[in-house]
Amino acid sequence: MRKKSVHIWGGLLVAASLVLTGCGSSKTPEVDPTSSEKPAEKPAEGDNNVGELEAVTIGVNQLLTHPSLDATFEGFKKAFADAGYVEGETVNYNAQNAQGDQATATTIASKFKSDGVDLVLAIATPSAQASAQAITDIPILFTAVTEPAEAGLVDTWEAPGANVTGTSDLNPVAEQIALAKEIVPDAKTVGVIYSSGEVNSEVQVDLAKEAAGELGLEIKEITVSNSSEVTQAIETLGDADIIYVPTDNTVVEGLEAVIQFAESKQIPLIVGEGDSVERGGLATYGIDYFDLGYQTGEMAIRVLKDGEDTASMGVETLDKIGLILNTGAAERMGVTFSDELVAKADKVIE
Repeated sequence: MRKKSVHIWGGLLVAASLVLTGCGSSKTPEVDPTSSEKPAEKPAEGDNNVGELEAVTIGVNQLLTHPSLDATFEGFKKAFADAGYVEGETVNYNAQNAQGDQATATTIASKFKSDGVDLVLAIATPSAQASAQAITDIPILFTAVTEPAEAGLVDTWEAPGANVTGTSDLNPVAEQIALAKEIVPDAKTVGVIYSSGEVNSEVQVDLAKEAAGELGLEIKEITVSNSSEVTQAIETLGDADIIYVPTDNTVVEGLEAVIQFAESKQIPLIVGEGDSVERGGLATYGIDYFDLGYQTGEMAIRVLKDGEDTASMGVETLDKIGLILNTGAAERMGVTFSDELVAKADKVIE
């Protein structure tokens, strides 16, 4: 059994996708040592003066920068702080960002292996895959990965089987499509924009099609290969009644172009996670990525402090999802939320 499950959409787990992956290029730039928040060096022996905690160095392999991925790292660090670890004393973070390039993620992972870090935090699927391929003898905790078994990271959700485990950000696609229908009851079409290079997004679109079919909605797809194509591609969705953006790294990276288009055409924009609502999306049912990172940190502490074996640590998900609405975006997109919807929202952004 999974240690935790999402309570209203656990039935979708089998069909879930990889998520928050990114596209890489053929270029393999060198890892920029200036991007490290803390040096990879372990504190000198005897420096550990905080309780019984043993000083540890954690290598952070993050695919790219956007609010959701950044939030997972912040949550991870908060879990360590709450457990008594002091950054720079009992925990050092060697934080590296692959800037969306999977080859760089592999370079980062190889460096962590040669440095002999105590644990690797891999943020997003490509970074987790690169880390797992390069490192077999150091614990790897992943986060912001939707379907780790399909990604080849674990044998099964319940029993990962090796040195890799972590948390999934499985997306409640059906609930998000139902939310779109609730907000725009007379909608007939949903335009979906996503990256053709992200398998996770393809699966989410399949889930969206299934959910839309049950609600009498038609899905209209448009794909991009990188974030620079978003501005032009979104124009083809001008006749859609609703626009839906799943948790797709490439499109989320260029989300402002989608928001601007949705506002100019007054088309409601449903997004895949809360950070995108904060940025100007209309609404979502989603998880909190800070909480997801925090839970990953708790798992890492169990490995480092308690000696728990990653091979038998089941992949975890968050217990709850939240309804997030943006009333400012609603006004700009020509939408009026019902009083009933606002009343049940977990967060309303003005």
